Amino acid sequence: MMETGLLGVGSSGFTDICLAWPQGSVREMVMRTKDWIRQAAKDLEHSKRSVDLGDYEWACFSAQQATEKAVKALYQSIHIEAWGHAVSKLLNDIQGKTKVPPALIEKAKELDKHYIPPRYPTFHSEGAPMDYYTKAEAQRAVEYADEIIKFCKSKIPESQL
Repeated sequence: MMETGLLGVGSSGFTDICLAWPQGSVREMVMRTKDWIRQAAKDLEHSKRSVDLGDYEWACFSAQQATEKAVKALYQSIHIEAWGHAVSKLLNDIQGKTKVPPALIEKAKELDKHYIPPRYPTFHSEGAPMDYYTKAEAQRAVEYADEIIKFCKSKIPESQL
């Protein structure tokens, strides 16, 4: 009898679900590039609105999310399944398939810092995330996300957008 799902604790400390496939079998990937890139655009719009509303922590988090989804769209477009949330690592790991400018990877590193801290009060020794985020920081996150999303879209074939 073949196992169809395995549970284990991943490097993040959370339970990961891994699917086991029979040896020698081929699993066809469902092409969802368009869905990923559309959601990235929607998340970026949310990020911009959050800046306007003064919700700077949410602007930073949604900028990170928008970027992560755009990079995952890029992976999908070349039939590679992307795992993880570190945008800089995802961009660095795709270097063999497409050339990513080092400046974009540096900007992604800044966005990576907005994955957990904007959401959890326990990240800081005191105060809520909203106490630590500034308008300038949020605007920069939106700008960096926009640049990376445009880069990803430029690398995805038009037929997949």
